[in-house]
Amino acid sequence: MAGIKAKAKLKNGVVKVKAMIKNPSMTYDQAKKKTGNRDNADFITHFTATLNGETVADFSTSQFLSKNPIFKFEFKGIGAKKDKLELVAMNNHGKAYKGKAKIK
Repeated sequence: MAGIKAKAKLKNGVVKVKAMIKNPSMTYDQAKKKTGNRDNADFITHFTATLNGETVADFSTSQFLSKNPIFKFEFKGIGAKKDKLELVAMNNHGKAYKGKAKIK
């Protein structure tokens, strides 16, 4: 099942997040070698995290991420225990991977 697994912890006013995206991550060259067609490449191109409607992380990525990539980031100033962080990643075909993490 495709999606995002994540953990978020609040300590001293800083929320630390660790998120893993379940994605095979195949580059264009790997797809051509494996399937004979570059169009079968599959990789994450964008990652966004929001909390209470405010964007706390926004990354653009390339085809050179590992399989099931892990993103680590932190933010301060907003968020409290039990708030839910919403995570969305998009692949190069427009497929969305979604996940949530409750701040502990």
